[in-house]
Amino acid sequence: MNFKKLEFFLENEPGYRIKQIEKALYHDLIEDWSHATSLPNYLRTRLNSEFPIDKYNNSKVISLVNNTLKNKTILGDGLAIESVLMMYEGKRNTVCVSSQAGCPLGCIFCKTGEIGFKRNLEVFEIIDQVLFFARYLKKAGTRITNIVFMGMGEPFLNFTNVSEAIGILNNKEKLNIGARHISVSTAGLPDGIRKFANIGIQANLAISLNAPNNGLRTKIMPINKKHPIGELMKASSYYVKKTKRRVMFEYVLIKDLNDSLEFAEELAGLLKNYLYFVNLIPYNGKGKLKPPSTKTISSFKKILKDNHINVTERFRFGRDINAACGQLACNGKNN
Repeated sequence: MNFKKLEFFLENEPGYRIKQIEKALYHDLIEDWSHATSLPNYLRTRLNSEFPIDKYNNSKVISLVNNTLKNKTILGDGLAIESVLMMYEGKRNTVCVSSQAGCPLGCIFCKTGEIGFKRNLEVFEIIDQVLFFARYLKKAGTRITNIVFMGMGEPFLNFTNVSEAIGILNNKEKLNIGARHISVSTAGLPDGIRKFANIGIQANLAISLNAPNNGLRTKIMPINKKHPIGELMKASSYYVKKTKRRVMFEYVLIKDLNDSLEFAEELAGLLKNYLYFVNLIPYNGKGKLKPPSTKTISSFKKILKDNHINVTERFRFGRDINAACGQLACNGKNN
């Protein structure tokens, strides 16, 4: 729902109309303007004609393995994006949001990078992904509890729109999702990390690290050529000092590439800060790259724990519908 165009559309209406519309969209989670009973009939008719709700969300696939739902959105210019809802057995409902159509960074474990960069998403295109799942969950008598910007694209390359979207998500009069239940994942853009620290948003920061040294990280993530690990760690240290908040370092484990016990020891030495912790993510994709064995993952994790590094392992949601970490990759009209 493009609110800038909507506000122009409402310029001859009373000023309170926008508040009525925001309540209908964000709080009542209407699916059709006919349900916005606070609005006059003539306005509901015009809104249904000119600003149809859910116009572009046109397909969804439910995982056969666990409680995961993936939605494909065809944007107004025909580009396609994907977002994912992960339902954790009544404990929480997390939406994984995209911030760009495509991605320019080309990390070898990520399908989105293979399609290249198309464009940044507008604020309303980010929010519409969340509203789609909010309406879906309302029918089940529950709500979204968490948001993660870990879908398609690099959030810090779309910093202004992502920041504004977080403000809408967090606003008590809109979607009312606690800032500490919102996480932003970056491939490691130091300037973005510092800006994120400085704007005072209490959202969580996650950094996709995936290697403990520059040689290996550059093979996995080409962005490391421009922003090597030393620069990244300085920015991470700045973030911790500025915010007093934890930083999650994501580490995608890939068989025979970055999963050796020597790399685990090196990683432990790199992350000696009590506000750093590691989230291990066994590789989810298909093709030449493979995930490590369960034994290797356990051994890697044990070394981190023995070195007093806080570590978790991410549960793999939606792998069977290409909805797991790094698998979102639709790239064009109805593609």
